[in-house]
Amino acid sequence: MITKHTCKNGVRIVTENIPSVRSVAIGIWIGTGSRFETKDNNGISHFLEHMFFKGTKTRNAREIAESFDSIGGQVNAFTSKEYTCYYAKVLDNHASHALETLSDMFFNSTFDEDELLKEKNVVLEEIKMYEDTPDDIVHDLLSQATYSHHPLAYPILGTEDTLNTFNGDALRAYMNEFYTPDNVVISIAGNVDDSFIDEVEKYFGSFTASNNKPQAQKPAFCTEKKARKKKTEQAHLCIGYEGLPVGDKSIFDLIIINNIFGGSMSSRLFQEVREQRGLAYSVFSYHSAHLDTGVFNIYAGTAPGQLDEVYDTISNIIGTLKETGVTEKEVANSKEQIKGSLMLSLESTNSRMSRNGKHELLLRKHRSLDEILQSIDNVYKENVDKLIRKIFTDDFSSSLISPSGQFPKNFPN
Repeated sequence: MITKHTCKNGVRIVTENIPSVRSVAIGIWIGTGSRFETKDNNGISHFLEHMFFKGTKTRNAREIAESFDSIGGQVNAFTSKEYTCYYAKVLDNHASHALETLSDMFFNSTFDEDELLKEKNVVLEEIKMYEDTPDDIVHDLLSQATYSHHPLAYPILGTEDTLNTFNGDALRAYMNEFYTPDNVVISIAGNVDDSFIDEVEKYFGSFTASNNKPQAQKPAFCTEKKARKKKTEQAHLCIGYEGLPVGDKSIFDLIIINNIFGGSMSSRLFQEVREQRGLAYSVFSYHSAHLDTGVFNIYAGTAPGQLDEVYDTISNIIGTLKETGVTEKEVANSKEQIKGSLMLSLESTNSRMSRNGKHELLLRKHRSLDEILQSIDNVYKENVDKLIRKIFTDDFSSSLISPSGQFPKNFPN
């Protein structure tokens, strides 16, 4: 059962007691990411995430790591376009220790200048590593083609130029703007009872900050083409169609569409491009849902000489899907596959903590597993076919990284 408690200062605490396990996952979720940055401070959300591990007033970086290693726990963090999360997973008898350490990182990080310099170099290496993976970069390039100058187009890692401008004062100013009580959710899942809420409130229930967080501006969906010429063994192609925002009433219809089109090994895309034609090792689709928009993404990596055939094959699959729709069998199979994946994922306390944290942060509501399963069962072929015709239009964004930087011959201008 999920319990929600709101502290007097506005911090929300979400707990899910799972007495059958011996672990506890604790996540601090903050409603900010690269979407809320500017061109001048792009990458600061991600860099701040790194600096939380580099020392507090009472612990240095090594002692933070040892505080979790010494109890057999795990600690990590990640930054996305719209949220940042710091989390730990420990044995239930070490939950209080993990909470205290996470709160120390959250409130008492010193942002020491020597550590700042070292961590800038670490993140710069991360950016370089990312640049060496064209199958990753092409997705960022698609974001630029889709959202143009809107912050959703910014890379989460930032750039070398912006990275060099960050200092302790900039990090503290960014925290004062976005790490505010109304923008923080503490999500806990595992073998804890309601008394743990009091412990969380002891650390997070009294801090204050100005509530001047700027509102997110809805982006326009652009249909630009972005290509980069790069010496690679493969051509990496992405195509993006306008999707749905988080919490849209048709989101489960789109989840079914993705599973049938390219989200599984039995999907039409995987079966035709890889299994039948042998044109790609990696080919798939996925949907990225944001607060007020979304993108349905298609990716394929193939030999440059096969790019035209791959694109034509993708176009034919989409054309057939629009013309004849999906089958009742595909819908039924996809429902069972998605329900199975959902239930298997919820066997992990980390997954439950993440699910509850995101739902509270982005939607401010929670649905029981039975309600979600019912929503999946309520997907019908006619609604799926209708949404297919709405999603797959002639207007799409695209990105390409290849040795020539040239889109396929049959690609629209």
